[in-house]
Amino acid sequence: MKISEALQAIHAAPADAPRFKVLLACGFTPLHLQTFLAAHVQRARQTRKVELQTGLFGDLAGTLRRAISEPVHAVAIAMEWTDLDPRLGYRSIGGWGPVQEADFVAGIRPALADLEGIIGRVAAARPVVISLPTIPLPPAFYPIAAQAGHAQASIVSAVHDFAARMTATANVRLVNEQQLAIESPLASRLDLKSDLFTGFPYSLAHASCVAAALAKSIAPAVPKKGLITDLDDTLWNGIVGDAGPDKVYWDLSSHSQLHGLYQQTLGALADQGVLVAVASKNDPALVDETFARPDMILRKDQVFPLEVHWNAKSGSVGRVLKAWNIGADAVVFVDDSPMELAEVKQAFPDVECVLFPKEDYSAFEGFLRRLRDVFGKSFLAAEDARRLESLRNAAAVQQQAGNFADASDAFLSSLGAAIAVQTNAAADPRCLELINKTNQFNLNGRRYEEGEWREAIRKPDGFVWSVAYRDKFGPLGTIAVILGHRRNGTVLIDSWVMSCRAFARRIEHQTLKSLFEETRAEQIVLDFQATARNGPCADFIAALADQPEKTPVTLTKENFLSRCPPTFHELEWKS
Repeated sequence: MKISEALQAIHAAPADAPRFKVLLACGFTPLHLQTFLAAHVQRARQTRKVELQTGLFGDLAGTLRRAISEPVHAVAIAMEWTDLDPRLGYRSIGGWGPVQEADFVAGIRPALADLEGIIGRVAAARPVVISLPTIPLPPAFYPIAAQAGHAQASIVSAVHDFAARMTATANVRLVNEQQLAIESPLASRLDLKSDLFTGFPYSLAHASCVAAALAKSIAPAVPKKGLITDLDDTLWNGIVGDAGPDKVYWDLSSHSQLHGLYQQTLGALADQGVLVAVASKNDPALVDETFARPDMILRKDQVFPLEVHWNAKSGSVGRVLKAWNIGADAVVFVDDSPMELAEVKQAFPDVECVLFPKEDYSAFEGFLRRLRDVFGKSFLAAEDARRLESLRNAAAVQQQAGNFADASDAFLSSLGAAIAVQTNAAADPRCLELINKTNQFNLNGRRYEEGEWREAIRKPDGFVWSVAYRDKFGPLGTIAVILGHRRNGTVLIDSWVMSCRAFARRIEHQTLKSLFEETRAEQIVLDFQATARNGPCADFIAALADQPEKTPVTLTKENFLSRCPPTFHELEWKS
């Protein structure tokens, strides 16, 4: 990004949009870094107006102490060696030599410990993203440049120990040094003239890379949910219909390691909760035989569904989306054929279509990194591992129930369904994740930055409920979240979402019934707003409310109970 592009992105923000406040904490003059950071965050949050604050020159710790009480939504920290000791830079003439080396080593861990304590307090109220020192250490040490001596190794080791502790701290994220090194080579990072004349040590290109890395964790993109893959010359090397199941390969000895690495990546993604499906023009029996090979890395039980036939792949993709019940914009389709990619893209423009680089070794590492990036998450929840199992269970339920949306009372009562309501769920990161990624049963489509979420849950008389579900087909985990508050005997619901995996089990009815009973409210006010995708939520409200078109929607206890269908859930309360 160039400075002109950054300024254009900043000025393009709607002036009346809700503010998203970010504090940039650094010991050097922020100069171009603050411009690039504001621009990158603004591009990621186009419906917000980004406001960037900075601190005092040379006082990183002081800026962070003040941040503890600042009303900001996120904090970005750009550390450099001079924050740990001014002599580890070029603006201070404090001495370089053997005596000073001992001072550097003695002082580095106490300085880091001080920052660690402050950052922990800052992160208690909003997310914090840290960029570790990025500029090479100055030539302040006695060994030759090609050799790292004890002092330098000790300093670097102390910073890495600090980094490991920070990644284990709630609400703290770390810029990936290795990825930053790919995008911004070490030799081109320092602008010594700028450092000495203005106190800003970064080259423009490096400032943009650091800002982009910080922004990706401050305002992360919503992870994709599913990947649909081709088989021949993609999941394995060869055409199984021509060669046979025992003559397709994915190993090093057959020069097919790229396919093995791809399988390994898909298996890892499946284990972290990403949905993986197959769309292949192929013979189903031969595909089954291939998946049955003991050396297959991606297991068949990690894949659902398998669309294997000779029909158009766009039809396969459509059926996969229906089986998963997710939007096309949450899916990646991988194929080795540009023609197949184009056919799917024409039918589903929002699907991200990616060419498998089967003969391009230089592009392959970037391909794997791209897959990891679009599905990456800051944390994994227990529900992630259950996602595939719950989809299979839902399919089994539909087979038994016929049209599950019209399932009989007798069938629903046979499920042995149980609901666990957590009435103090504000600290569970799964709650915010559900609210920010759920579309169909979503009261108003409202999204929250982490700092905003923490403000919302501190509202007087506020509460956050989470709802977990299980039945005889297995557990779904936490599938619903309600954010609300009480006022004069009325319950006001600000946000309410429920996973599509939980549809048609009358969980939403049981949740409202429990809310009336637990709070003893005579009416519940729902801050409903129609969106392009929350039709299921709108239909639910329309069936219960006297005036569903009027917002907010008010439900009285008497009217609700008169219209609520029978529910068959065993209730468990947790606080």
